[in-house]
Amino acid sequence: MELRRILTLRPVFSVMILAVVIYAGFFPQPYLAEALRDVPIALVDLDGSDSSRMFARRLDASADVAIVAALPDVATAQREVFVRSLHGILVIPKFFERDLLHGRGAPLALYADASYFLIYSRISGAVTALARTMGAEIEAKRLVAAHVDPDLAAAATDPMPLTAIPLFNPQGGYATYILPAAFVLLLQQTLLMGVGLLGTYPNEWEQGARDRRIGAFDRVIGRLLAYLVVQAFTVSFYLIVLPYLYGIPRLGSIGPLAAVAFPFILAVAGLGMLMARLLRNPALVQLIAAGLGMPFIFMAGFAWPAEAMPEMLKTIAIAIPSTSAINALVNLGQMGASLQDVGLHVLTLSSLAVIYCGLAVLLEAKAGAEPRPEMI
Repeated sequence: MELRRILTLRPVFSVMILAVVIYAGFFPQPYLAEALRDVPIALVDLDGSDSSRMFARRLDASADVAIVAALPDVATAQREVFVRSLHGILVIPKFFERDLLHGRGAPLALYADASYFLIYSRISGAVTALARTMGAEIEAKRLVAAHVDPDLAAAATDPMPLTAIPLFNPQGGYATYILPAAFVLLLQQTLLMGVGLLGTYPNEWEQGARDRRIGAFDRVIGRLLAYLVVQAFTVSFYLIVLPYLYGIPRLGSIGPLAAVAFPFILAVAGLGMLMARLLRNPALVQLIAAGLGMPFIFMAGFAWPAEAMPEMLKTIAIAIPSTSAINALVNLGQMGASLQDVGLHVLTLSSLAVIYCGLAVLLEAKAGAEPRPEMI
């Protein structure tokens, strides 16, 4: 009967079925480019020398920055930044080449839009990396000209070369980082709102079950089984199919993912039933569930690091199923962790499932034979 209500009640069907499909298609689209590329900046070259032009060409050839305008002065470039057609200004000062040839420092001036930190880091990182590379090349050439062995000259300018290898995210992309955690949050949001709505709409079968003296525990278990059936398809689609469709690296297997998803579904469903019993109004359920979505994102610990949160918020976040589920599922799916490695998160989810479903049974028993509230 609960399965029939999911498919026949339009608000519930829209949230638990249609929204799941729509989110799967549209939510990942802004992130599919993976990394921010070719951020537009302006060049103000006050030197006009071969060295300044070479620096500009090499910077423009990088994947992170694109020099889209060569402007005569900083004031003109500032106007373009203020209207958001550009995100940074690189100023190459006068006598840039002369200072390089004389072995003196040749400082560059970079003005980058720090109101969007991802853009700022791309611009500053590209300019800084190129400046260091060219500086090392110039110093190595100077040492070679002074009859130093080329290998020693290269070692002197870069004594500790660094090779960076991005683990679990080979492209260093934003989609690979954000989507696995976001999928878990979407699963929680749709299930929480759907279960909450189901609990606030009149249910003739439930009233009949009470009349037949079917216990509160049995009624709650029956609903949970219906939600597990629906979520078996939804969770498989989000955690197994979508990562392959969107090219997200995967190292985990299906068994451990299912072992984590099971208590996660029960915990969220139990929390949804509690919301329905406490709020008793579908409009309130939708309003509160939608309003909690953004706090849940930040408290999950991936949009903002949990280490930077106050201890009180970290403690509250433990009561949110998605917090432990994201840590466990991402570690299993993207990092190849074993079920034993995420045992603490599984224990937390299992405890939340027992607590929330137990409270739902108590509230169901307390409601007794009271008639369901009529829709307004």
